[in-house]
Amino acid sequence: MSQRHLSISLLLANAAAVVALGLPGLASAAYEHPTTTEKGVVVHPEHFISQKTRDQVKAETAAAMRQGLLAYGDSNYPMPIAAKGAGKTREAVVNELRSETPAQREARNRAMAG
Repeated sequence: MSQRHLSISLLLANAAAVVALGLPGLASAAYEHPTTTEKGVVVHPEHFISQKTRDQVKAETAAAMRQGLLAYGDSNYPMPIAAKGAGKTREAVVNELRSETPAQREARNRAMAG
């Protein structure tokens, strides 16, 4: 009797493991396809269809950050820096370096060295 009871328990545990391990594969099955290569899968991002726009996702993320709903690693993604105008040209930077004083050069070298 205990052998039969053990077999049913083992069967249920195996079924639960198959379901739990198979669900992530089903979620990405729309754009990941198996191959016979070493990698084992090929990704077709054009097959993925999102239900939300990029702006909607950004707004939801910002709201979650304000409410403190994100974990530590999720909320510290750097936000994009707003452009402050045109940057310096290569020629302007080279001219600045050539015209700096010895004290400024020493300070820059110390800062770059750490």
